[in-house]
Amino acid sequence: MAEKRKRDKVIAEITLCHLLRLACEQGLHVSREQALVFLNEESADETWKHMMHAGEDFVRGSLFRRSIGAE
Repeated sequence: MAEKRKRDKVIAEITLCHLLRLACEQGLHVSREQALVFLNEESADETWKHMMHAGEDFVRGSLFRRSIGAE
């Protein structure tokens, strides 16, 4: 396993490859051009908002579990 580093932020990305893989897993054919439109025009702001909310929920839950375990 890689050595852990001290971080002051964590960045998550949904890349073109991720989007195409997710579509394939769902049995959908999405062209590269369609995926680029989706990422750049149709969903960029909404995707970012959902990712932030999911990340915040994860952090809240993790902190909650740690605080209970520490007692």
